[in-house]
Amino acid sequence: MKNSISQLDQAYEICRKETQQWAKTFYLGTLLLPVEKRKAIWAIYVWCRRTDEIMDSVEASTKSQDELSDNLDAWEENTKNVFKGKIKSELDAVLFNTIEKYPQNIQPYLDMIEGQRMDLNKFRYKDFDELKLYCYRVAGTVGLMTQNVMGIDSAYTSAPWSARPDPSEAAIALGIANQLTNILRDVGEDRERGRIYLPQADIATFNYSEEKLLKGEINNQWKALMKFQLNRAREWFQKSEDGIKWLSSDARWPVWTSLRLYRGILDSIERLDYDVFNNRAFVKNSVKAFELPISFLISRIK
Repeated sequence: MKNSISQLDQAYEICRKETQQWAKTFYLGTLLLPVEKRKAIWAIYVWCRRTDEIMDSVEASTKSQDELSDNLDAWEENTKNVFKGKIKSELDAVLFNTIEKYPQNIQPYLDMIEGQRMDLNKFRYKDFDELKLYCYRVAGTVGLMTQNVMGIDSAYTSAPWSARPDPSEAAIALGIANQLTNILRDVGEDRERGRIYLPQADIATFNYSEEKLLKGEINNQWKALMKFQLNRAREWFQKSEDGIKWLSSDARWPVWTSLRLYRGILDSIERLDYDVFNNRAFVKNSVKAFELPISFLISRIK
């Protein structure tokens, strides 16, 4: 028994290191959670990263569409098996351990895989409704995966007259906001892979063009287009804020911190004068340190 626990701990440590390496801002927020909750979030993050890598890694770029589709099918089957307790690897084990501690529905996991399938043959998005579906599948689902880990404050559920609030919509909104932020930050990288996530209707509205985007042309039309996209992302962050007050007290600070730091990437894009073709927007460490106490205060008064 001691050996199996030790192996599980080692697997959680793999998840911690991977989260720290690939999601620095997100990782900082997880460190504010109690130990068991942060471990669960790391396990979920690593499952999500494994899912993303099927379509978005260097190795994936060398595979045919049929191979990628087969890999997604195999990953979906493996995920269904994990939820049934059929474990093949140490990373399967930490995910199963997480869903045992924090019971949840498999559907968000299947929806995320479906989002990866969209990347098999969808390289343009007609309008925001199409993009919103993609954002829900690849990121809004994370909010649903993690909401039982975060938990609800008993003050909202224990009273006989409680309406028992459901934070699902706010959790989805935060995931969509994060994905919109990723899209705006990564416009330059995505175009090199032939992908344009900015809605074609928006590009046309601001009298810009796909050809100019692929060339990385920055003009007044581009800046106006990006300003509109940033405002939309901020609106989704705003939608997500309403649900944070319902979370367990030990989850509100880390969620506020993650939200404010990730939203800070949008500010960085503005400081770059919307040149995301030649620069990568990020939040400086000094800003992160400054945001920690501010987020703590907000988590106590909102």
